Amino acid sequence: MVITSSTENATDSKPPSENLGDSSPELGDSNSSEKLGDSSTVWIDPVESGSTKGEESYQPKEGECAFCAFMKGGGCREPFTAWEVCMEEAEKNKEDIFTKCVEVNSKLFKCMDAHSDYYKPIFAKQAAAEQVKEEFEAEKNKVVQEEKEVSEEEVAARKQAQG
Repeated sequence: MVITSSTENATDSKPPSENLGDSSPELGDSNSSEKLGDSSTVWIDPVESGSTKGEESYQPKEGECAFCAFMKGGGCREPFTAWEVCMEEAEKNKEDIFTKCVEVNSKLFKCMDAHSDYYKPIFAKQAAAEQVKEEFEAEKNKVVQEEKEVSEEEVAARKQAQG
């Protein structure tokens, strides 16, 4: 099927495939169709392929927790490892992990935010947990309020019965 355009020059008798070759000097002498499938011209999504931008892929150690392997598999391997070391030291020395590790924790979350495409599942689970907690607190407050109202009614009924 041939499609012609009204803006096309009528005196141009070259097929369109030859015109493409003229405007692409980087293709060299080879036919442009030979270069189309070249791996250097194919874009691969690093998230879908499991690789990270220019980083070596992380190979989990035997017995390593899945969460740790996931965290080290993304762009925040170094901040996560620093966080792990800090947590282990704090537990070993019986220190408060929150005050001791606040700086490395902050760096880790900033890194995860910068690599949110990879760490999206962590953020999604965190958001879901926060939502469940909020719903639980709301239900708990509702039950406490209902119990308080029932209690007040019982006190009023007792006072009335006592006369």
